[in-house]
Amino acid sequence: MKKDLKGNLTVGLVPVEEAERYLQNAREILREKAGKKDGLYADVKYVKMAAGTAYSAALLILDEYLKQKEGDKFTKPKSIEDYTSRVRKYDKKLLRLLVNVYDELHIIGYYHGTKSIDTIQAGLNNVTQMLTYI
Repeated sequence: MKKDLKGNLTVGLVPVEEAERYLQNAREILREKAGKKDGLYADVKYVKMAAGTAYSAALLILDEYLKQKEGDKFTKPKSIEDYTSRVRKYDKKLLRLLVNVYDELHIIGYYHGTKSIDTIQAGLNNVTQMLTYI
């Protein structure tokens, strides 16, 4: 059994619920721990944590989307290139969301540790849009 950030047990959530839970956790980390100062996030450590969590939600969404499209032929993608080439076959708008989320959350948010509220919020909004695909 798994526990969420508040210690609540989570059992067998369907993929869309699991992705929503990750996204909610990312928003809570930003709200409760990252802080804001002068229009920027104050603590990069928590921005990176939230960005990684939100990006994980995007990957959960993509995995479920590809399972729905590929059925028994589905295997978990091993790289961002694999995700993009496979999503490209089915939906160009989802591909654009994926590329934006990869840049905003994974590269700029997680690896570089941006303090930009606008960049992280754009990434979170794009993940929210991705939820409509599953």
